[in-house]
Amino acid sequence: MRYPSSNKTYQKKVSHANRGMALEELINDANKYYLDNNIAIIYKKSTPIGIVNVKNDKSSKTITKAYFKEPSTLDYNGVYKGRYIEFDAKKTENKSFPLANISAHQLEHIKNVINHQGVVFIIININQEYYVLTGEKILSFTNSYQRKSIPIDYIKKNGYKITSYRNILLNYIVVVDEILEALYEKN
Repeated sequence: MRYPSSNKTYQKKVSHANRGMALEELINDANKYYLDNNIAIIYKKSTPIGIVNVKNDKSSKTITKAYFKEPSTLDYNGVYKGRYIEFDAKKTENKSFPLANISAHQLEHIKNVINHQGVVFIIININQEYYVLTGEKILSFTNSYQRKSIPIDYIKKNGYKITSYRNILLNYIVVVDEILEALYEKN
């Protein structure tokens, strides 16, 4: 993939203080780069909440009580090369990825996105490395194994490692290109 040259920076300066930058911040930086350079349109979805109480001060209003209206699906969605993209971001400090991090309704949602020809995956930060595990591989694992977590060996063998490129520390769109290539070859 050719990237437009850009003078903007889409990564924070790495120092010892922020070396463990949050996964979502890395994704948001990449998404901003993709949008600014007309590569993809991908946004973080907000979780729908219902407001119960609001405290009115003279200068501001503060929500003091709220509830989730419905269970959230996945964190990010958008369009890339004419394909619907949806994914979530997860981090673990374990030597495997706990399946408890993906709820039953999220697994059902992953299945629905696949059924409608969308591209769905999870970006996993595990042991200071970043991988994309497609929805198909996640469902295949949950259907084939009676385990409570996905071993790192399975993720490394069946997932895609994400690397940095120029101004983007977490350049996951290159992996989406590989996923799309595999889909086109399959059809």
